[in-house]
Amino acid sequence: MKMTPSEIKKMTKGQIDKAVANYRALLEKHAGEFNSEAVQTVLGQSELAEEHFQVFRTRVEAISNFIIRKVKVNRSRSPQQAIDATGCTQYTENTVVKVMPIGEGEEVDLYLIPFKQQLSVDALEQEVDKAGFVLVDPITLCALNEADPALADTIPNATQWRDKNGKVCYACFGRWDGKRKVHIYRNDNGWGGYWFFGCVRKKSAEVSGS
Repeated sequence: MKMTPSEIKKMTKGQIDKAVANYRALLEKHAGEFNSEAVQTVLGQSELAEEHFQVFRTRVEAISNFIIRKVKVNRSRSPQQAIDATGCTQYTENTVVKVMPIGEGEEVDLYLIPFKQQLSVDALEQEVDKAGFVLVDPITLCALNEADPALADTIPNATQWRDKNGKVCYACFGRWDGKRKVHIYRNDNGWGGYWFFGCVRKKSAEVSGS
């Protein structure tokens, strides 16, 4: 049975040890197939470990019903600068961009949660609240897609918020027509069942440890 976000348990030390041991055993088994000088050169490539990690992450996320990322966010940028940094083709409404909430925190534990059903904008807020979360600010979502541009190719991700008049606005990232795109507009139409919504734990939930 799949776990809900409120039941998440982080990877254990034993699991880390097992992953390292499995990789070591594989290297020992095939050691005779590699030239030592070439190996030394490859070990000096800083991106090697990150490439290994991304393969591991992709496999784990493929069988999870939600995704967790630790996201570093530059809060000194303007909303437009945060959007520009993603490198996505932009479809935006300037009046919405200008009033995007900046959010807080230099590092955010961001949950991407799929509800896998059509939801009105009100129902989305209710479902997120029941799960013990709040929808993430759009600047953090931009930072996520800046750090991992390929994420939206397979994980279309979004968030919504309300302006000072209570109107719902949204930011969403995905790949359509062969391009990575970001859309930022107002939204009264609701959501399809294929989106992953950016969320953070409620502060009260963090304090209680739930």
